[in-house]
Amino acid sequence: MQKNYKEDHLKPYAIKSINSKGRIYKEPENSIRSPYQRDRDRIIHSSSFRRLKHKTQVFVNTEGDHYRTRLTHSMEVSQIARTLARTLGLNEDLSETLSLSHDLGHTPFGHAGEEILRECMKKNGGFDHNIQTLRIVTLLENKYYKFKGLNLTIETLDGLIKHNGPVKDDSSFKKILGKNIFSNKIFFNRPSSMEAQVAAISDDIAYNNHDLEDGLRAGLFTIEEISSIPFISKLIDKHLKNIKKYRKEIIIGQIIRDLINLMVIDVINTTNKNLKKSNPHSIDDIYKQKNMIVDFSNKMKNIDRHIKDFLKHNMYNHKKVIVNTIKGKKIIKGLFKYLLKNPKKYITKELFLSGNKERIVADFIAGMTDRYAINLYNNIK
Repeated sequence: MQKNYKEDHLKPYAIKSINSKGRIYKEPENSIRSPYQRDRDRIIHSSSFRRLKHKTQVFVNTEGDHYRTRLTHSMEVSQIARTLARTLGLNEDLSETLSLSHDLGHTPFGHAGEEILRECMKKNGGFDHNIQTLRIVTLLENKYYKFKGLNLTIETLDGLIKHNGPVKDDSSFKKILGKNIFSNKIFFNRPSSMEAQVAAISDDIAYNNHDLEDGLRAGLFTIEEISSIPFISKLIDKHLKNIKKYRKEIIIGQIIRDLINLMVIDVINTTNKNLKKSNPHSIDDIYKQKNMIVDFSNKMKNIDRHIKDFLKHNMYNHKKVIVNTIKGKKIIKGLFKYLLKNPKKYITKELFLSGNKERIVADFIAGMTDRYAINLYNNIK
């Protein structure tokens, strides 16, 4: 079968389809779509991906239509990652796939939901949304005759495992995922591909800037207050001069656009400098690096840190957000207790044949949308 993947433009150290380690379960290749395009398509057509449209980013999904959800966030990460991958001569399809799938394992009610579900699962291996993403794509999504999960490529699985960098202790993965389904094809403590690094830093760029935008739209803080963040005050003050000419929403949009552009250009310049120093000739050279190649400059790392601190104090710990955080935790804790006592009332009986009761209940709750969790909780009260 003749394959037409059009990857000749990629750098020697980029991930190429011809060098793919394949999938856990062997499948025939496709003549018109590369392995990573197929991975992307499998993610997009999964039910877990669709449910992200009703899962909280920061604001509970029922609060308004203008705030971001996990779905819109994932799409925005993908857009940034595609720009970076294309500019750097990397495999755009793989970076896009990793960007779209990195948040599949998130619970309802954002990080508050994850925190309380981890507490509920403390005696049963814990809970981690990154590992839950792996459970979804390897076990929980069932659409095929011959295997469970989506049977993604080893390169995509590797990137998802190392979304936060190399894994030095894989004990949590073993506890939550069960047997070693990766058949020793993935080296947990080895650096990730540059495509995975692109997806990870794009996630950082997206959630920082878009949380700023959502916080401004929600009135949790003002443009003037953001201008107190060191290094970006000049950029913001430039737009504040237009406050009398344009609606506030337009000013906010321009500020966020400029900030994202500033960060993207910084990543490109810093990555090119790092490539010049390390001079990689193949993907194996990337795996030998001690530090990330796709990275911010020291100055941008400082800006990134200040933005995170600002958001922590002015958004994530804002009383309006805290109120919903408390509600979300109460709902998930209540659902966990109820479903442990009445597991087969809402969960398919067959699922309990494949794992312990607590893990199956955690899977069920983690897969809920905000509104489904709220409605189910109200029904069982």
